[in-house]
Amino acid sequence: MKIKYPLFGAVFAMSASVALAKEPVVVNQAITEKEVLAAQQAWCNALININATYEKDGKAAAKALAEKVIDSAYAYQMGVVLFKPTLTVNPQTFRTTRAGALAYFVGGDTAFPKDTGFALKGWKKCEPVNTALFLDGNSAISMGKVHFVDKNGKATTVDKTWGYIKDDAGNLRINLHHSSLEYQGS
Repeated sequence: MKIKYPLFGAVFAMSASVALAKEPVVVNQAITEKEVLAAQQAWCNALININATYEKDGKAAAKALAEKVIDSAYAYQMGVVLFKPTLTVNPQTFRTTRAGALAYFVGGDTAFPKDTGFALKGWKKCEPVNTALFLDGNSAISMGKVHFVDKNGKATTVDKTWGYIKDDAGNLRINLHHSSLEYQGS
């Protein structure tokens, strides 16, 4: 099947299987507030689950789960992710690769020797609290706080900004993750 777009003077060929597909190919879908809130909660749940897996089944199992989480939640398969985790230092402050994100979450990568595994810190509770959401078609940005509680009841709060895009299948993916400890003043 050929489709002609007169304004552009172009002709595009489509295979019969695409033209007759029962499920449409997703090109652009608007992101909703509900999807962003669900993605944030899923991220928190994944963090708790990685830690629980670590405590129950060890580091190798936690690493395998973290790999699945990164592959399903982040947009590394689409290109660079702008990832600035909370507890990183120069020269490895920013993590634009999947390997850098994995090292941050579970440690154990000699290329990132200062990473001890943020997801392995005994987290028992994780709660995102948004200050604002910016929704713009197939991208969104959220900014606010995330409250963590560890196994000893110690609370930690970070400032968090997440950016989201949708992949071709319509799945929400994180393409920006910036986190920092709250400013304590001088």
